[in-house]
Amino acid sequence: MKKIVSILVLTVLLFSCGKKTENTMTVSGSIDGLKKGTLYLQHIKDSSLTTIDSLKLRGDGFFSFSHEMETPEIFYLYLKKADNNDINDRIAFFGEQGDIFVKTKWNTFDLQPKISGSKSHETYAQCAEMLSKFNTRELELGQASLNPEIQNDSLAIDSIVRLINKNTVSRYRYVLNFALTNADSYVAPYMALAEAAEANPKYLDSINRVLTPEVAKSKYGKALDSYVRSLKQ
Repeated sequence: MKKIVSILVLTVLLFSCGKKTENTMTVSGSIDGLKKGTLYLQHIKDSSLTTIDSLKLRGDGFFSFSHEMETPEIFYLYLKKADNNDINDRIAFFGEQGDIFVKTKWNTFDLQPKISGSKSHETYAQCAEMLSKFNTRELELGQASLNPEIQNDSLAIDSIVRLINKNTVSRYRYVLNFALTNADSYVAPYMALAEAAEANPKYLDSINRVLTPEVAKSKYGKALDSYVRSLKQ
């Protein structure tokens, strides 16, 4: 009987391994301190956030998802906890074929998670870190403009508006330069679309022209090409 069970287990394992292809992304990891919750693997499909798979976690925070994909793209891990708190519950990462590992904590789920195994995500994280600085600067200026003394001073308001515009221009310049210098990364067309779609069309066209053939044929490469073409019509 034990021999039969062993054969059945081996058969299942071999079947499972056989299903994994070179286009499979496996996302696994742990959520420290999580006792109960549901974890969702999501991505954007047809302009809507769509759930690919879900997993109920009880007793520990270990998880694993597998997904067949054509080219690298942005994915999300959304944690629905039993604390009725929807804050800090979604991690964005740039997924690609292969094994990706995510380690985080239940109470600070999306705050500095450790993500490894994805070269595309390393590039994405580099850009995202810089963009967060521009976001922080814009927030600071916005809060400063709410000061009653400044609101009663037209010159001060004009000064803050100029600083906000300067910050926006600097942000666009950073994203565009980042995309141009990382034309061999699947992150380049994504950032151009997600963070600089309102930039001068000629700069977006420049990025579109220098993408490597592999990147140009990707999900975001095709989307950028379509967007640039629409701007020329």
